Amino acid sequence: MKWETISGLKANRFRRLTGVKRATFEKMIELISQALVQKKAQGGRPNKLSVEDMVLMTLEYLREYRTYFHISQSYGVSESSAYKTICWVEEVLVRSKAFALPGRKALLKSDVEYELVLMDATESPVERPKKSNATTIRVRKSGIH
Repeated sequence: MKWETISGLKANRFRRLTGVKRATFEKMIELISQALVQKKAQGGRPNKLSVEDMVLMTLEYLREYRTYFHISQSYGVSESSAYKTICWVEEVLVRSKAFALPGRKALLKSDVEYELVLMDATESPVERPKKSNATTIRVRKSGIH
């Protein structure tokens, strides 16, 4: 999924696909563009992907949790390049502190009541019959060729 293919989507479909509103996506692009200018000023190599595709690739990874191999095949880059790009974009967005989830205290202050369901999904050993000489059938050595 590249930027050219989804740029014409309506606001609600864009949000369903990426997980963020278009205004939030535009803010992300501004931050990444500024960081990319600084990175190039330090002598970094030019990236094969556009800024929009870099942000889109990161959102796709965070939303769908696809493997780097699958994402790299979608965008036409190597797996290591996809990994490095996603890590870099995540780092820039976290460092900016413009995008953050509410903390635990904000959840405790809200009037919403949460119901918690826990499931025990631990593994338990399977009881299997023990192997012994009595249960195995021996073949005469003369019968084996």
